[in-house]
Amino acid sequence: MKCGQGTAALVIRVGDPFCRSCFREYFVHKFRAMLGKNRVIFPGEKVLLAVSGGPASSAMVRQVQEGLSREAAKRLRFVPGLVYVEEGAVRRQSPEQREQTLAQMEALLQATGFPYHLLHLEEALELPPSILQPGPERSGTPGKSGPSYKKAVDSFIQQQRQDGDSGTSLPGHSTQDTPAATPAPRGLPDPAQTQELLRIFEAAGTATAREELLEMLRTHLIVQTARDRGYNKVMMGESLTRVAIKLLTNLSLGRGAFLAVDTGFTDQRHGDVMVVRPMRDYTAKEIAFYNFFYSVPTVIVPPLFTKRREKLSIHQLVEHFLLGLQEEFPSTISTVYRTGEKLSPEPAKASSESQRCLLCLCGLDTNGEEELALEPTLILEEPAAGVESKAAYIPLLCYSCRLTFKELGPLDTLPPYVRAEGQRRIRSAEMEQNQESSKS
Repeated sequence: MKCGQGTAALVIRVGDPFCRSCFREYFVHKFRAMLGKNRVIFPGEKVLLAVSGGPASSAMVRQVQEGLSREAAKRLRFVPGLVYVEEGAVRRQSPEQREQTLAQMEALLQATGFPYHLLHLEEALELPPSILQPGPERSGTPGKSGPSYKKAVDSFIQQQRQDGDSGTSLPGHSTQDTPAATPAPRGLPDPAQTQELLRIFEAAGTATAREELLEMLRTHLIVQTARDRGYNKVMMGESLTRVAIKLLTNLSLGRGAFLAVDTGFTDQRHGDVMVVRPMRDYTAKEIAFYNFFYSVPTVIVPPLFTKRREKLSIHQLVEHFLLGLQEEFPSTISTVYRTGEKLSPEPAKASSESQRCLLCLCGLDTNGEEELALEPTLILEEPAAGVESKAAYIPLLCYSCRLTFKELGPLDTLPPYVRAEGQRRIRSAEMEQNQESSKS
């Protein structure tokens, strides 16, 4: 289709055959064009790549590797680091299987030459409550407007010239954050921590609630790592196919107000750490062919466990539905994706802590107690006197998170940092009410 000379090796869409050489150029160009068009990652900035071992995140790492090489036509100029969250406990892997997966991932991460961090999902139980509070914007971080971006690029080039263009090694080889300086944890977490994590997941009433809980813990753990290590941005490897599935899933979960934040190129709900999705223009098919043609290593892990005779989660149902339609109507996934692209990137904003959801950090899309009265399914039974009430947390949550929260089991099975932050916000709201009452 492009060069008119090479033998076609694959067909991306009907009438779009590519030879291997042209396909590689097409794949590489799309990644750099996505970063160049949005202009949110600046030269010299530290960027943390979240790696799951799956096809999309592995292809993302390879694109960054090639973009930082001396042979690249237009070199990427940021400083990368890698993070992997091991989730074997909630995926019902045995200790031996978890260690095997961990060894495979560590070998994959080491081969990149970038600094990396191996985490266990159990570490989310030790997160500080501050992770549920958006961090302040870091001083000196350029804005994303055109002039600011150009100024940052010019400043970076000038600095390189002053240093004699000494960038003969990859920018990722930073002395600030190397594997030797930040040793990854070896072995598995304490069994007591693993049991506590499993208790939290097993208390969740539905497979959908467990899927939401897993995504929340993973995201918070990655963002906290970025904060601790001084990374301004986090790259997630969500493909076009995954974004389309997430669009319909989140719509089904009542997150219509936040679709643009949950699936857009940028996600700024955490304040000091921006999440970006540079792989969202690639279909799963394109990624699969790229990884196959160029031997990109991946590590496959089992899905989240489900209870016997339990219904599938909404996430799984939507995925099966869309992929099934895609087989009969090849434009299904891209149509859903393009529809999502038209959504406004400015959802309900939170001007204060009381207007921000406790779990997802988006602005509340509810009207407090008035909406609770109209939604009886959200009302929880009051406990005995003197016992902490789960219902007290409901006003702190957006509509979707209220539905999930209802399925997360008793209060003592909530992640500790969620419960601690919730209690702090409840006390703060009570103090404000008391002050207003005393004034009146």
